[in-house]
Amino acid sequence: MKKGFTLVEIMIVVAIIVLLAAIAIPNLLRARVNANQSAAVAGLHTVSTAAQSYRGANTSYPVLLASLASPNETPPYIDDVLGNGTKQGYTFVLAGGTNSFTATAMPTDWAQTGARNFFVDTSGVIKYNDTEDQTPVAGDSVLE
Repeated sequence: MKKGFTLVEIMIVVAIIVLLAAIAIPNLLRARVNANQSAAVAGLHTVSTAAQSYRGANTSYPVLLASLASPNETPPYIDDVLGNGTKQGYTFVLAGGTNSFTATAMPTDWAQTGARNFFVDTSGVIKYNDTEDQTPVAGDSVLE
């Protein structure tokens, strides 16, 4: 008598593994998107705080995000990764002037790296929208 598995038994095990993977993979992807979105909010909070600190040391808000990571600032207000404008699947943009600034964080690949656009201005209140092609503005939903 031969010992081993029959073809039917192997096919049942493979089918169970495929079924478990089909259930688990979407949950893992959703968790990754949520983590990226949380990191984007944290990044915008960092940018907002850094812009306010920059304004305290200078006569205006920073004009570009790279100004906050500049090697001329000792120490820099933000790290080089965030200063380059992309971090954890989001693209960050800052525009500043004498009396105000705005900063946005938008997914680099909609629904793959994030499903929300985020916005912060001089008020420090982070807002968002769920519309792919729309840049967030001051009137959007407020994070609570």
